[in-house]
Amino acid sequence: MRDRAVKRLGRRARIAAALGIPVLWSNRALPALELRLRGRTVANVAFAFGYRAVFGGSPNWLSASGFRWGLGSSALVFAGYIVALMIPALRRLPLEVAERVPETSTLEWIVLHIPVGTVLAEEAVFRGTLDPLLDEVAEPHHAAALGALDFGLCHVHPARATGESVPGTVALTTLAGLVFSALRRHTGSATAPALLHLAINAGGAMLPLAAEWIEVRSRG
Repeated sequence: MRDRAVKRLGRRARIAAALGIPVLWSNRALPALELRLRGRTVANVAFAFGYRAVFGGSPNWLSASGFRWGLGSSALVFAGYIVALMIPALRRLPLEVAERVPETSTLEWIVLHIPVGTVLAEEAVFRGTLDPLLDEVAEPHHAAALGALDFGLCHVHPARATGESVPGTVALTTLAGLVFSALRRHTGSATAPALLHLAINAGGAMLPLAAEWIEVRSRG
């Protein structure tokens, strides 16, 4: 009986650590390092691989189902972006977005820092490691909500750093986390949410450039 209670306590402590460490890393530890963008990318990847090793992550990157669902959901995102670019009122919105990565080129941001420093690192931590861990101790809906909220809370400091609404950012990223987690559970792979995550972030980074190009062409 005592051994069972000790094991239960140990499991709860492990879950608490798995939930708390990413939030502390994103909002406290990483900002305290005061790294430039390239350094943050390296640090995020190192953290993700260390986290996965400690908590026994299983992203299952090579899942065929993960690729199918990921590509399909990414296509829907890009279709939405294309529709937005075709509507003048919506097309002008991205032109008002301030440059958020002044220390690097947009190309480097899109091909390196978004897919590696953001998508790979976050999906390895959340969908590849935390979600499967939560699935072992909670009902699917509760596990999904808890993992998604943890993902949202990790964006508190990034929101402050860019001057965005913290409650709005946490709510939006929590909602995204629910979608990403649903894809992971449906496919058994972190690949599907990673591809969707990449489409949202990379597509969003390219949107202002595409909108500006279309506006210049339309004036000419």
